[in-house]
Amino acid sequence: MSASPSDLDALYPFLAAPSANEKTDPAAVLEEVRRSTAEKAAEIVALRDQLANDLSTDLAACAEAMAARFAAGGRLYCFGNGGSSTDAQAVAALFCSPGGRARPLPAVALPNDVAVLTALANDVSFEVVFARQLAAFARPHDIAFGLSTSGGSANVLRAFDEARSRGLLTVGLAGYDGGRMRDAGLDHLFVVPSPSVHRIQEAQTTVYDVLWELVQVALGVPGGTGG
Repeated sequence: MSASPSDLDALYPFLAAPSANEKTDPAAVLEEVRRSTAEKAAEIVALRDQLANDLSTDLAACAEAMAARFAAGGRLYCFGNGGSSTDAQAVAALFCSPGGRARPLPAVALPNDVAVLTALANDVSFEVVFARQLAAFARPHDIAFGLSTSGGSANVLRAFDEARSRGLLTVGLAGYDGGRMRDAGLDHLFVVPSPSVHRIQEAQTTVYDVLWELVQVALGVPGGTGG
């Protein structure tokens, strides 16, 4: 669903077209842009600080559990919709090809295969596009890593159901209050408590970057993750 002009005006009032009796002051517009940018930057810094305080213990525990799965030959399966699908791709790429002295780890982004995705969506339903792939590929020592800003994506929840039934370690990233993912029985759930989808996705990037670093530490990578 596209945003209406009034929605955009509310988000970015300094970009709204002036009325017939108003004149645009470039300096005022630039000042408003500066103020808005500084405000949003402050929001994400404060949110990341909050998450560092609230999630540090849980992140360390999750990293240890993931490291144990990788050490046993497990693979990471990542999935999400829209912006979360690109985050799933970023997570898989980070684990597979980290660079520096970090250890490459097997990871797959389930949204990548468009032929499989569209076949399942067309022939069965969009709700099963990730679950059916896990049913085909996953083994009990693998990891299911799902992202949803709302915490309510039906296909993400269905994939977690499949993962749990097969003994996978389940890791979820959600926003707002966690949505339905709070009741999904996940092994580890990291909730970004923000009403802004932009701040949620920015903070989730930090969460999975930190989680990756902690997994590397848990696996005993010499010299950490530096290049």
